[in-house]
Amino acid sequence: MTKQSKASLFGQKYSNRDYSKAKYWGKNQFNSSFPASLVAYMSSKGMDAVYLCTDSNNKVIHSTISGTDILGINPLSDNAYYNFEAGFFPYEQFYYTDTENDKKENIDLVMIDRSTNLPLRGLEVKLTALPDNTTAKRTEDNYSCEIVVRPPTICFLACSICKHYSSAQDKERLRNMLLTVPKINHWGDVGDVAPRYAMIRDAVLNVAKDMADHQTPLILQPVWKTEGKAARLADDCLDVFVWSNLATLQMCCVDDDAANNSTITRFQRAIIWVYLMLWEYVTYGKFDYVKIVKDHSYDTANDKAFSLPGQRSHQFLTCAELTHPRIKKSEIKNIILGGGQNFLSPERRFDAVIVSSPDLFN
Repeated sequence: MTKQSKASLFGQKYSNRDYSKAKYWGKNQFNSSFPASLVAYMSSKGMDAVYLCTDSNNKVIHSTISGTDILGINPLSDNAYYNFEAGFFPYEQFYYTDTENDKKENIDLVMIDRSTNLPLRGLEVKLTALPDNTTAKRTEDNYSCEIVVRPPTICFLACSICKHYSSAQDKERLRNMLLTVPKINHWGDVGDVAPRYAMIRDAVLNVAKDMADHQTPLILQPVWKTEGKAARLADDCLDVFVWSNLATLQMCCVDDDAANNSTITRFQRAIIWVYLMLWEYVTYGKFDYVKIVKDHSYDTANDKAFSLPGQRSHQFLTCAELTHPRIKKSEIKNIILGGGQNFLSPERRFDAVIVSSPDLFN
């Protein structure tokens, strides 16, 4: 690799973050900017990411996806602009979050084509540790990661479905699939909603079947692996998983065995949110994201939609790349360039491990 004169990250020629400045190496920035460069680096080596998508029966399957298809543009193109924590217009048209100023949610990474200034892809980014606490004592082939999903991710998931049903004819098709749920008078009441949860879920999953051939990447999930619970990077250190919008929807269904007529779990609530967002879309042309989340908490905090611990995410992620990630720890110096590691503060585990491993940059 060419020696860099200033701190930078691989592949990001144009970005709204100036990596020569220490403030852009904070914990929140690094957790989205490093994964973007990991995608670019793997792309430069001809490595595709593991793509979690669904088949026509809503089963999560593994495929592969190139860096270009993840980002909507060649990661190393001169036209690729990495816009972090930004609005994504193709989704913003479907919802509002504040009736007074119509404030939108930022998505972790928006890729823009510099030649046209058009947004190409909006991605949520989740840098996850392998193994997590629930799998660290298991054998290596049973390691997995905790995945935390925020309410805005559910909003973007619903938007990606709305985008597919954007014409008048398609919108009516979507409406008819949603109409299979009987009228519910009090959507904020657990007692009214829980007995009909299975019908709500089935309506949403029928939509997923209907658009199974039109999935799009939604969550970029790199994994970084340690030696068990030790704060030492494993030699087989890094890899990238990508969740399609419909695979993300299936993540919401892992708790369906817990369905009963008196409670609603966080996972089930996420499915209900999606249903309500889609119903408002076909009824009013837009959905009120903030009101749906606020008025349908079902006695559970809204700080996160849900979290999937490693012992439950393993069923989705398990593969050779999870057991043995393909990027070695010796290659981190090819991604963090120009002494950028010196700007990192040990505020999070991955930052801390790199800071405490100066030999990686020898």
